[in-house]
Amino acid sequence: MNDATLIRKNLFRKRLRAILLMVSILVAFLIFGVLGALQNAFTAGTGTAAQERLVTVNRINFTVALPYAYWGRIQQVEGVRNAAPASWFGGYYQEPQNFVQSFAVDPETYLEAYPNEIVLPPEERAAWLEGRTCAIVGRALATQYGWSTGDRIPLMSNIWQNTDGSQAWELDICGVFDDTEGTYPTNYLMLHYEYFNESLAFGRDSFHWITINTTDPALNDQVSQEIDALFANSSAETSTTTEAAFNEAFMEQFGNIGLILTWVIGAAFATILMIVGTTMVMAVNERTREIAVLKTLGFTAPRIFRMVLWESLLLSFLGGLIGLGLASLAAAAASGALAGFLPSFGLSLTNVVTALVLMAALGIVTGLLPAYNAMQVRISEALGKI
Repeated sequence: MNDATLIRKNLFRKRLRAILLMVSILVAFLIFGVLGALQNAFTAGTGTAAQERLVTVNRINFTVALPYAYWGRIQQVEGVRNAAPASWFGGYYQEPQNFVQSFAVDPETYLEAYPNEIVLPPEERAAWLEGRTCAIVGRALATQYGWSTGDRIPLMSNIWQNTDGSQAWELDICGVFDDTEGTYPTNYLMLHYEYFNESLAFGRDSFHWITINTTDPALNDQVSQEIDALFANSSAETSTTTEAAFNEAFMEQFGNIGLILTWVIGAAFATILMIVGTTMVMAVNERTREIAVLKTLGFTAPRIFRMVLWESLLLSFLGGLIGLGLASLAAAAASGALAGFLPSFGLSLTNVVTALVLMAALGIVTGLLPAYNAMQVRISEALGKI
């Protein structure tokens, strides 16, 4: 009988206890995986932000509008290659729960601002630029709702009101866009700002943010300072930051996912650490005489130490891998339903590597004390009471 067989048999000698410990570890890594997938989805925009892109918003908050006139003034700032204004539409399709991430934009400048993220066939690009009621939708969003080019849809807004008294805008889908690398979100819709602005019952001639392409990323700080200085002491002061910083601030409106992840995972692992560690110590204490017998048969103290430590590691990896696998399956199942809002919902390689490190750490920390106690067992004391 080799060491691997002894480790396996000792681990499952009390099967119910081993299964309950595995379930505890499984739950911890299931939570870790799901929250990790959620964090990936909320921070996806930060990782794909371009270095030469800045975003100007109202200094108070990006939900507070900027005057229409700011667009032209920003275009005149030295170092600005392109300025693309946008307004949050807050749309939904048919029912309020059918959320549609949607923006009213200037088509020409927006396409120039995002050449890799918004890729359209030439005929669909021309149709969107020319069609007043045209809208383009991302591939993920089109798949979610079964839309295709040529469809006419009513897009409702939970923020804006049309001049006809309704909250609906009739849109023609003139194109379905993709991205160049398959790494950018395609879960949103864009309509013409002019069509949106003309039909508004209130809040006309304003934007929520302006995306700026600089001529050189090295000029970002200079351009940001000049833009904000341009509107200092005005009724609508501005704050200009990098696109990555803007995306991060936008996602923080939903809460600090990173902090939530840290606290939830920390609490789960602290609990599991105490449960598994205490149980392992008790399990080794139950086998004191057996360990003494092993020593009389020639098993050295370091060998016994390694066997007990491997037992703890095996328990940690069995529960952890099953939990991580279930989290991956849950993320894959939910990704389709969340494609319109969280397109990058899934586990990353970093999540998997981190989980494996945590499994190893959990196994080592919970196994060190019982392994040390097993190594210190004295044959005369353990067998003297027989």
